[in-house]
Amino acid sequence: MKITHPLLTKALGLFGATVIRALTGTLDYRIFYHDPLVDPVHPQYRRRGVYLLWHEYLIFPLGVRGKGMTVLISQHRDGELITQVLRHLRFQTVRGSSTRGGVPALRRMLRTHSSLILASDGPRGPRRRLAEGAIFLASRLQMPIVCMGFAFDRPWRQTSWDRFAVPRPFSRARAVIGPFIEIPPDLQPRNSDLEYWRLQLERILNQVTQEAESWAESGKRRPGEMPMLRHQPAPQMFRPAA
Repeated sequence: MKITHPLLTKALGLFGATVIRALTGTLDYRIFYHDPLVDPVHPQYRRRGVYLLWHEYLIFPLGVRGKGMTVLISQHRDGELITQVLRHLRFQTVRGSSTRGGVPALRRMLRTHSSLILASDGPRGPRRRLAEGAIFLASRLQMPIVCMGFAFDRPWRQTSWDRFAVPRPFSRARAVIGPFIEIPPDLQPRNSDLEYWRLQLERILNQVTQEAESWAESGKRRPGEMPMLRHQPAPQMFRPAA
């Protein structure tokens, strides 16, 4: 059912954000960095990036990130509800994609001065197949890409195209974060160079995701693991992106 009433959309957005906060607040978060400086929470972080994850693990970063991060929301029918949820969770949002609303979205992202998070196989899939739009945006924005692998221990799975993962309360949540990957400037859609980078980054994103899933399932400690760094919430909300 398509939700069109703005007050209902806002109310559902607040409800969704509250549920996500309550659920993720029970999780045992641990993280492994190939380079800790890629984390916007790190005190020595100095560089914006384009952060990629698979759509099925969107819940993972929502409980621990927000400040200084912008999420690109495609212009499908549920986009406004998702936008309301993310704003309550202190993320900035930009609506658009590389095919619909791409140029205005690109301009707004350039003005946000924050890092960008993309569910790189969404919103329709196929599951765990990297879309070239993420690489095209990184090339145009001249921002490096960071591949993020997330996992929960034995999550509930929806029957959707992405098998969306909902964590069990008080379960393990694990993250494996790759280093900055420099993307050449001026890559063009549907050319061989862009496809080369798409395949390379898809392989890396699957690799770090599989590492996180094995780690979460095993329950073992990993050399170099750390507690998840979190932004401390400020009292005011982010204003919507202009």
